[in-house]
Amino acid sequence: MKNYWHQFTLGFLLFCVLTTSAQSIHTGDTLQDMALATALWTIDHNTEGQLLKAGADYGGEWTRDISINSWNAVSLLRPEVAEYSLWSVTQNRQTIGHQYWDKIIWTIAAWNHYLATGHESFLTEAYTCAKNTMRQLEDSCWDATYGLFMGPAVYQDGIAGYEEPIFDKRWDTLTSFVLDYPNAHTIKCLSTNAIYYKAYLCLAEMAKLREPAAVAQYEQKAAQLKQQFRIHFWDAKSSKLCYLIDHEGRKHEFQEVLGISFAIMFGLVTPSEAQVVIGNMHSSAYGVPTVWPHFKRFSDAQPGRHNGTIWPHVNMFYASACAQVGAWTNFDFEMRNLTELATLHDPQGEVNFHEIYNMSGEPDGGWQSGWHWPLLNHQTWCATGFLRNYLYWVAGMQLHPDGLYFQPAGIGMERVEMQQIPYRKALLNITVEGSGRTLKKCIINGKKSKPFIPADAQGNYEIVLIMQ
Repeated sequence: MKNYWHQFTLGFLLFCVLTTSAQSIHTGDTLQDMALATALWTIDHNTEGQLLKAGADYGGEWTRDISINSWNAVSLLRPEVAEYSLWSVTQNRQTIGHQYWDKIIWTIAAWNHYLATGHESFLTEAYTCAKNTMRQLEDSCWDATYGLFMGPAVYQDGIAGYEEPIFDKRWDTLTSFVLDYPNAHTIKCLSTNAIYYKAYLCLAEMAKLREPAAVAQYEQKAAQLKQQFRIHFWDAKSSKLCYLIDHEGRKHEFQEVLGISFAIMFGLVTPSEAQVVIGNMHSSAYGVPTVWPHFKRFSDAQPGRHNGTIWPHVNMFYASACAQVGAWTNFDFEMRNLTELATLHDPQGEVNFHEIYNMSGEPDGGWQSGWHWPLLNHQTWCATGFLRNYLYWVAGMQLHPDGLYFQPAGIGMERVEMQQIPYRKALLNITVEGSGRTLKKCIINGKKSKPFIPADAQGNYEIVLIMQ
């Protein structure tokens, strides 16, 4: 009966998606297509009015979720929703709001949103908002001794993401919020400093179009932060990146996948260094666990909510990082894993991008502050992360100020079709043909062409990318 219900659910969801929207991504592989249809459905299901919620069981008040979701896919697929949602987490469009330590990720999403939409008024206001916020954070979160920014890791707002002495068992049954633990306030984390670096680069790009005199200062600050980042987080002897520096100056040598992914994606390590890092990563049957190894208080039987578990949005960033340096076996592995997790691993036989899974592939809220957290359904950034890798890597959509370039990498399938993808004032139908990884030929509207759509393009475009 369970298998019958599962097949019915798959078929019904696909029918709903295909009959309510002309937008689709299709591969011909049943599970891939169900995961893709579910990902598109998840965005719309989790949108209230124009506000994108973090998930079916969450609201829309999370700056990091809205930023990551917009950056992943929503600025391309649902630009009005992304823009409304990005402004919703600011203070009167003057500063970025909510939890402070990783909110600068909004700057990365804002620049990406401009590249996807070309909205000039948005860029003007977003630049003001981002530079005001960066100035505030430089005043309040900069540790001059290390030349790094203080605060917890990106999205790791639970104490289950930290080992002793940041974790203090005297507080554990009272609260799960990381900043309720006194030792957490001055830590310096890999992922957080990586997004500050990228935010400086995005501010420099914004400044080129709005305040040219400020470009040099942002580029200089980015260069200085990169230098300190490599001094404190990169170990050339072991070819590893450490997770964090605690309040006593001790390094915590854990594998923080999101920080590693950002370091690779943003060029904080070289491609050759990245290849070695990827080769040294600890993985499981269903992908890399978000932080590894287990802290002393957790285990395979009781994994931490933020330790020894799989958060699919993290794995999708890791897949992007692998693709960036040509680690295709790792990219394919993570994409297959999330396809299977989303389509085959729900307790009720539904198609569902759960927030967290354990390393056995079961949906699992993880352990934190002495109790087992509940399962949370239809998490938006899991769905948009999956779409991200189809848009930016399978089809190779590379957003730049002058237009959209295609550098497709394929996914080992003979044909992938993407229908009704908005780009600024154009609407794109994209077909990737052939299972190779190298672009052989690009055909646009029936003519052989450079793999490029200019920023001022309008109307419908039929794009065929032939791989070899």
